[in-house]
Amino acid sequence: MAGVETTARRLLATVREQTRDPETRWRIAVALLAAIGGATVLLLATRVFPYHSLNHDEGVYLQQARMLLDGQLFLRPPVPEAFRPWFFVESPEGMYSKYSPVVPALYAPALALGVPRATLALVGAGIVALVTAIGAELFDRPTGLLAGVAVLASPLFLINAATFLPYAPTTLLNLLFAFSYLRADRTGSRRLAAAAGGAIGLAFFARPYTAVLFAAPFVLHALWTLRTRERDVWLRQVTVAVVGLVGVAAALGYNAVVTGSALEFPYHAFAPRDGVGFGTRELLGREIEYTPELAARSNARALETFARDWAPAGLLGVATAAVGLVVALRRRTPRRLALAGLVVSIPVGEAYFWGTLNVLGEIGDPGDGLIASLGPYYHFDLLVPLSLFAALALRTAGSRAWTVLDRRLDPHKALSASLALAAVVAAVGGAAVVTTATDPIDRNRAVTDHYEAAYEPFEEQSFENALVFLPQPYGPWLNHPFQPLQNDAGYDGPAVYALEERPFEVVDSFPDRNLYRYSFRNPWPPIAGEPVEPRLRPIRLAEGDAVSLSIAAGLPTYAQSVSIVLESDDSRERTAVAAGDELALALAVGDGAATLDGPGIEQPVRVPVEGRATVDLELFVDYGTGAGFSYALSLPVETGDGTTRALSPRLQLCELAHRCDGAAAYVPGETRQGQFLHTTFEVTKQ
Repeated sequence: MAGVETTARRLLATVREQTRDPETRWRIAVALLAAIGGATVLLLATRVFPYHSLNHDEGVYLQQARMLLDGQLFLRPPVPEAFRPWFFVESPEGMYSKYSPVVPALYAPALALGVPRATLALVGAGIVALVTAIGAELFDRPTGLLAGVAVLASPLFLINAATFLPYAPTTLLNLLFAFSYLRADRTGSRRLAAAAGGAIGLAFFARPYTAVLFAAPFVLHALWTLRTRERDVWLRQVTVAVVGLVGVAAALGYNAVVTGSALEFPYHAFAPRDGVGFGTRELLGREIEYTPELAARSNARALETFARDWAPAGLLGVATAAVGLVVALRRRTPRRLALAGLVVSIPVGEAYFWGTLNVLGEIGDPGDGLIASLGPYYHFDLLVPLSLFAALALRTAGSRAWTVLDRRLDPHKALSASLALAAVVAAVGGAAVVTTATDPIDRNRAVTDHYEAAYEPFEEQSFENALVFLPQPYGPWLNHPFQPLQNDAGYDGPAVYALEERPFEVVDSFPDRNLYRYSFRNPWPPIAGEPVEPRLRPIRLAEGDAVSLSIAAGLPTYAQSVSIVLESDDSRERTAVAAGDELALALAVGDGAATLDGPGIEQPVRVPVEGRATVDLELFVDYGTGAGFSYALSLPVETGDGTTRALSPRLQLCELAHRCDGAAAYVPGETRQGQFLHTTFEVTKQ
């Protein structure tokens, strides 16, 4: 026992001795602040974004990370129409992402370890640490610590760092460049110059335009330093440039591999008129004439929103940063001017990019567009100068206040007064931070509540060898919106997710898997209102000489009649029956036709069926006033060589007459009294 006590005392003495060193205390302070940043980001990522955000680009980066882990730059699914992920480009070599592989490569290691959000925490911690280090490099250490606190207090940082989007990782690379460049400028270190070049080269590979806007003021600074014609300066700046150009070359080389041209970036191959510049801009059917006037309006709106809702402490933080900018410019140094240049290069450059307009949705509606939930993320790098200048203002004000108090009061009273003043500033700033951060967190939490309801069946179901067909609320894309439902790059995971395009080809490509279909009721968009009512239903593949589907549909007591429409390809037939308690029908497919019969139908209804097709049946239950609701069944069938195959039908219950649009899935137990829809297969074999 005595030995343990002696060891503990020695350890404590060592800690005390080490922490007397200012350098050690500084490193501990930076590490603690960075750890708080990383932990905060991880908490938000797991609690606010467990199913990802409204921005479906997260799924793109994660899918690409899975591809890199499998050593693939292209996806080669068995049925491309059923497996095209969101924002992937089709090519003769396969499908590739419109984004570069740099950010996915950052996400890949933690994804491989089964803790993907660990990368988010590390990126968040790195940003806080580097902003702190840059503040110390440009000003002093207390200013650096205040800058780290400021960036940590920004809702834009907190929300975006907690998502699998590229903005925080690219800013991390930009910050690594800025810190290495500034330190190399002061110390003359060529190693740091090489690190700066490598960081900005990677940033260019990740997001070229973002990197150019961030680097522009530092490039001007580098050119200014060359006026001295000193050999060491020239060698250092050439080192930055040459190593940086390696990243540019890597980006162009990647372009050549995936697009076939070094100068054609993947995003351009996906949408040639999506990018920087004025004129006609277009992405996935949205086309607009992007003019300088529209650019000015959209950028002004984005900056207003940034200042009011997403900067550290909102408008109070921006006003403080403005004071800090004035203080910095009073002692104009080229290094400080490079930092101030970001206040110009980023907003001016982003005005030249129509993506700022896309983020806004409707310019005049503050609650519209992704900016309402994720902020003006194209302006993410503006947090760097804003946090540093706000910290400089606070540090300068604190220093001057202490000087005044120390002159007028005795040391004890001066200390008490300064602590009281600091507490007031902290309380006011803290209240502003909490007020600013609460709204976006609550808004995103409400989206997660929607997602929790939507993905509940997948939480309850354990897959071992499944093939799940997904609906298409936003068109023929995987992971748009269903980001958590991702395929392994080799399509060999416990569950394979597919669109119901060419379903029999998909089923034949995975012959030994259990089949499911996911569907839902209510509009999908999480901001549309109440959550969806999901259904994950096992489906059956029936095969024989003929296949018959028995249908039982419930009819409310006040129903008067049922209008029936049977449709296949270009053929459409109608009939009607009187209403009773229940409608019993039989839909038989075989001999090149689909035939509907049942009690009350005077003559069977028949439509031709050839090859692979979908037989649609709509039952409009009429209340006798023209109002009512519809049951809808869509039966995928395949006929040929004397054999008929069919998959369990998609079932919908449409409360609005003739409005079966994919968001009206029949969910047992969620409908009104008297409404039900049951189907069973019967197979005929000779």
